[in-house]
Amino acid sequence: MERVLANKANYLVQHGYEVVIVTTDQRGAAPFFALDSRIRCIDLAVNYEENNGKSFFNKLVKYPYKQYAHRRRLRKVLLEEKPDITISMYCNEASFLAGIQDGSKKVLEIHFSKFKRLQYARTGLWGLVDRWRTRNDERLVQRYDKFVVLTEEDRGYWGNLPNIMVIPNARTFTPKKYASLGERRVVSIGRYSHQKGFDRLIAAWHMVAERHPEWVLDIVGGGELKEALQAQIRTLGLEQKIHLVPPTSDIESIYTAASIYVMSSRYEGLPMVLLEAQAFGLPIVSFRCKCGPSDVVSSGVDGFLVEEGNIQGLADGLIKLIESPELRHQMGTVAIRSSARFDEQRIMNCWMELFNTLSKR
Repeated sequence: MERVLANKANYLVQHGYEVVIVTTDQRGAAPFFALDSRIRCIDLAVNYEENNGKSFFNKLVKYPYKQYAHRRRLRKVLLEEKPDITISMYCNEASFLAGIQDGSKKVLEIHFSKFKRLQYARTGLWGLVDRWRTRNDERLVQRYDKFVVLTEEDRGYWGNLPNIMVIPNARTFTPKKYASLGERRVVSIGRYSHQKGFDRLIAAWHMVAERHPEWVLDIVGGGELKEALQAQIRTLGLEQKIHLVPPTSDIESIYTAASIYVMSSRYEGLPMVLLEAQAFGLPIVSFRCKCGPSDVVSSGVDGFLVEEGNIQGLADGLIKLIESPELRHQMGTVAIRSSARFDEQRIMNCWMELFNTLSKR
């Protein structure tokens, strides 16, 4: 989400827009992604992250005050800045932004699917809260002038809302060169978290390695599950077959050194990694999770979509591409053409058309 926001903001200021980014938890840190010097950043110092990992009752006590402070400080900023359009990325302000009477049009954009909260599969009090918030989301999104989702699949889950529209993420760059697809290497990129499902990918690769021990899997990322994933790799005896690779700013070298991209996520919004992989000409094997893969990959054409959670199916898709260099190259060629749908200029034109429409109301 941070990278998408940075790219979008940079594009807009380069095309004559004035852009202000308002955060709640910056704590004096510099933006991770480079921002054009014309973009102004304002932090409200609400610091929601202080309560991450705390108990349900801790959040029950602390959250209402933080919401009160957030609303009061954001309202002050909006009245001072007098924006034409205010956009929420469905963070903590989503519940109250539409009600702030500052004269700006309000847009809500969601970077996950409607079922994000339910896909945590939490039980007890948190499970009840997740179900309640999902039902409340259906009412909340209707209060905005426009509600933007990333995929046609997710639009279908929200029903026939009069204010809903689809604008996907844009691919982040145009490659200087494509993957040769001749390396015996498969890559997957993402945070080592429950969402990304790398435990399922490791299980699938155990099956792949039995057939093709000469191939390796690179899982690029970092996060709280690193030790658990490394332990799983050791237990399966895959230390020489699977590498946990630290994140790198030279992402181009990661894609061009691979011949297949694989995604094992339990849920997504519109995965940037799939857009990037296609741009580099990589065929994709992915679970058909909610949401995103179905909007990016045409199964059997530029990759394979596998029933969500079908680990054997994930392994089978990888084995098909490993065993057929001709199929890899055929799908990779189509993938490059498919990626044009997510060209930055094309996607940003959609945003600017939306802004023009809202400004005329």
